[in-house]
Amino acid sequence: MSGPIRISAPDGVAPSAHYSHVVSATGRFVAVSGQLALDEDGHLVGEGDPAAQARQVFENLRRCLAAAGAGFEDVVKLTYFVTDMAHMPAIRAARAAHLPDDRLPASSAVRVAGLVAPEFLLEVEAIAVVGR
Repeated sequence: MSGPIRISAPDGVAPSAHYSHVVSATGRFVAVSGQLALDEDGHLVGEGDPAAQARQVFENLRRCLAAAGAGFEDVVKLTYFVTDMAHMPAIRAARAAHLPDDRLPASSAVRVAGLVAPEFLLEVEAIAVVGR
């Protein structure tokens, strides 16, 4: 069983150290809704701290993926919604705890005016493909 095929830089496209430009896979589709920095009781983790929020968000993603029989190795796409692009290094650090640099999914980062409440600094959603 092989995992997703990652193409970090197709011909004629500038490479990126932070994501793969193309990821293809065959299997069962899993979509994980955007996750916020909420603990299991619904309380905010890391008010004003993008690193703490990013760690909680990736822990929530891990739990959601596991509930669907998936793991980060199955993730083919991540979308980041951030209120400030300065939060991206914290997100990349949290992601690195779950995804090695040679297994990065396709990704998009979107700066937004705000999330569901002003205390949230970031939200991340995932798409995975399982059971190839």
